[in-house]
Amino acid sequence: MNFDSGYIDGKEILIRLCVATILGGVVGLEREQKEWVAGLRTHILVAVGAALAMIVSIHGYGDVLGKRGYDIDPSRVAAQVVSGVGFLGAGTIIFLKREIIKGLTTAASIWSLAVVGLAVGGGMYWAAVITTFIVLFTLAGIKWIEKRFFNRGACRTVQFKMTHQNLSNIAEIGALFQKHHIQFDELSYSINHLDKTDDFEIVFGKKYQQASILKVMEEIKKNGKIIKVQFRA
Repeated sequence: MNFDSGYIDGKEILIRLCVATILGGVVGLEREQKEWVAGLRTHILVAVGAALAMIVSIHGYGDVLGKRGYDIDPSRVAAQVVSGVGFLGAGTIIFLKREIIKGLTTAASIWSLAVVGLAVGGGMYWAAVITTFIVLFTLAGIKWIEKRFFNRGACRTVQFKMTHQNLSNIAEIGALFQKHHIQFDELSYSINHLDKTDDFEIVFGKKYQQASILKVMEEIKKNGKIIKVQFRA
């Protein structure tokens, strides 16, 4: 059985698929650490699948290409990968509420890895490696820069605990946030019967500086004893 074609041998096919596996795994590990559904395995499969599609696109029709009676455009296979992988990326996007959308970055990384796979399948190793590290830097490095310089002290969720009083606290808390022009999407309330406290969680549609929220918390503190406050980005 001959595993080679007239245009590319089996060794080169193996090399290209292995390189696609490694590059897909590098980006997939970063997403896996963030505990996204589309993690290591998804990115590897996208990269390897795209690489194979490119190999087939370039070398799979050599025996009939140019022959009379065959109207074949090999580039269509690779083109369909770029558009088709969008459906996979759409599955990672979650619309939570109003302005809160999660998964766009992961969807973009899947699409990018598909193109990386096409580059590897076409033998453009250097372009694929450079792109992989650019994608990785964008996912990890730029996010650190954003947190360090642009979202310092910003949060989207605040949790706090108060001594148990009554449900009128909810209306008062909502009024105080409106007074300071801070809009929230969700306010949840529960009673902790073990320590007899009220637990609150407020989720904001966009990030607010902790200093602005602390001003509201100071006013809430005047009306009741706040035991604990926790901010989350």
